[in-house]
Amino acid sequence: MSIRGNPDGITNPGDLDEVDPEVESPESSVQGNDGNAKDSDISEVSDISDVDALEAVKQELSDMKEQFLRAKAEAENIRRRSELEITKARKYAVENFAAELLSVKDSLDLAANVDLSNNEDDVVNSMHEGLELTLRQLDNVFEKFGITALEPQTGDKLNPELHQAMTVQVSAEMPPNHIVKVIQKGFSLNDRLLRPAMVIVAKAPS
Repeated sequence: MSIRGNPDGITNPGDLDEVDPEVESPESSVQGNDGNAKDSDISEVSDISDVDALEAVKQELSDMKEQFLRAKAEAENIRRRSELEITKARKYAVENFAAELLSVKDSLDLAANVDLSNNEDDVVNSMHEGLELTLRQLDNVFEKFGITALEPQTGDKLNPELHQAMTVQVSAEMPPNHIVKVIQKGFSLNDRLLRPAMVIVAKAPS
């Protein structure tokens, strides 16, 4: 700063040189530095907060997806079990009724096996024909509902899952645990055993 010459020694404001606007004062410099540092810290904290929030959202979405998949799998299992139960109910709904009919079937079979070839009574022959017709109709009903006869033959090996050995008979001709005679045939309902076939089983001589 320079002072123009004045004989009175008084300095006028206009006599002062203008300050260079490019020169910053120490105070403004300090304030500017402090302001920049604070803005940077706030930005960094904000960035960290955003990352944490994003990770939390990702974890929540992952948990929700896992819960959804579990619920979907459980629902599918319930649907399959329900379908299986419905199928079983349809296949075996007549199980008890069919078991009761077996004794009727046995009686009709016994009556139909009576030899009437030498009988000349027309009434008896007509009754026998009607009996055979009834048996055929009953067999058709059994077939319709999946009821199958189990008729093992003499010489077949005993199957404990399908046959019931009522007694044993010593036999030198028949191998042990093989069927010597069928006492009563068995029945199954859609592969479920209704009644085992009753048989006599061979036993080796002592």
